[in-house]
Amino acid sequence: MEITLQHYLAVAAMLFTIGVFGIFVNRKNVIIILMSIEMILLAVNINLVAFSTHLNDISGQVMAMFVLTVAAAEAAVGLAILVTFFRNRGDIAVDDASVMKG
Repeated sequence: MEITLQHYLAVAAMLFTIGVFGIFVNRKNVIIILMSIEMILLAVNINLVAFSTHLNDISGQVMAMFVLTVAAAEAAVGLAILVTFFRNRGDIAVDDASVMKG
């Protein structure tokens, strides 16, 4: 059995769907929301690399590297905000995030 473009697209669609459901179903836990965003970005990367190899063009793989860079920066900044918020408030509930307005 040969793995084709459709297999990669199916896996990416499943990861994207799980990521979107993770955001909408669990709106209380910030860490789950961040993991769901990372899963959506992983699905985008799979699509970029799959189409890049299918079309024999390296630009999709270069874009995937930029998406990985943005995802790493997003995770670092998001976790830094969560640590600071936890130190100030004592919990990381999404409902209490509106207190940070200022």
